[in-house]
Amino acid sequence: MKKSYLITVILAGTAFVTACNSGNIRRNPGKTYAPDMVYSQAYDAYTANPVTANGLTSQAPVPGTIARGQAIPLHLEESDTAAFKALSFPYDFSAADIEEGGRLYNIYCGICHGAALDGNGPLYSSGKFAAMPANLVSGGEYYTFMAPGKIYHAIMYGKNMMGSYSSQLNEKERWQVIAYIKQFQSQNGGAPFTMGQDGSEAATSAGQPQDTTVSETATAAAVKDSVQAH
Repeated sequence: MKKSYLITVILAGTAFVTACNSGNIRRNPGKTYAPDMVYSQAYDAYTANPVTANGLTSQAPVPGTIARGQAIPLHLEESDTAAFKALSFPYDFSAADIEEGGRLYNIYCGICHGAALDGNGPLYSSGKFAAMPANLVSGGEYYTFMAPGKIYHAIMYGKNMMGSYSSQLNEKERWQVIAYIKQFQSQNGGAPFTMGQDGSEAATSAGQPQDTTVSETATAAAVKDSVQAH
């Protein structure tokens, strides 16, 4: 009995070891149910592709494509100055929006136009600019009563020595900066502010413009980032 049991164990062990040893022979795993899903036929990104017209796998977006989360473009060209002048703002701004506009203004605009919007920014006061940038609060009606669309055009395409800031500010951020400027102007003798949530200045319950003092560190960083734009 014990002898038969021992023989059975030996045979079973031998069969198990033999089954685990393929003998360096590649075994057929059987049929694949969905080979197109197991073995992808897609081309890798950045590789040549005989199917596309330009021979590339990665393709540029279709002209006019709008990235997710981005606003619909205006479809106005730089030469459409009359259309920009008549352009109305697409947002009603809260106090938080205008505060954000002030923060963006200090980063991108205050370096030239000054924290007080008087044209006495660090680039001018330091002597790096020979001509004073536009005074947005007491530079005459041309600036203090300038239509928001014209300011938008200047941000998009630049004006005189000012370069374009279209790559630094997205569509809503440009309007936030403009809302901050128009509110500041309205509180310093300019046209009434009409870009608030209820069409009036009442939406900006903060009242007086925020503290726009630019720290020396922020100013130095802004100079470094902005000097090439001018």
